Amino acid sequence: MTRAICMLICCAAAATTTLGAGAPPAAAGAPHTAAAAADARAITVRRSRFGRVIFDGRGRALYLFTRERSARPRCYGDCADAWPPFLVERRPRAGSGARRSLIGTTRRRDGTRQATYRGHPLYYYVTDRQPGQITCQDVFEFGGTWLVVSPRGRAVR
Repeated sequence: MTRAICMLICCAAAATTTLGAGAPPAAAGAPHTAAAAADARAITVRRSRFGRVIFDGRGRALYLFTRERSARPRCYGDCADAWPPFLVERRPRAGSGARRSLIGTTRRRDGTRQATYRGHPLYYYVTDRQPGQITCQDVFEFGGTWLVVSPRGRAVR
């Protein structure tokens, strides 16, 4: 997807989304069980067209925001509508390929916990709906660049 198209989708999503901040877009046909919820809160590593990157336990891509130079989130409002934070109740589990030592959490302004990887707060992208889908990599929006994350916790360019 080109950056221009991605930005158009992002702007439209931010203006019209009904997702709450932090609610990842629902995966079609995803089971609604405690086990499925626990699995979604894992961080795993999968292959993608950008190499090996991190995903949640359901295979949803996770991104970092270069405007955030610490674990303190800076994506709120329209930004969080387009890039919902990966919210958790407790520290996520390390799934296949993820480094447990790099997984953590940070508090958002509203008191919710957001998952971090190597100190970077993690986000979804609103149009990534299928497992393995990465629709908005390396795009500048909301004052920073959005990038998928390597298993070592580094931004993938």
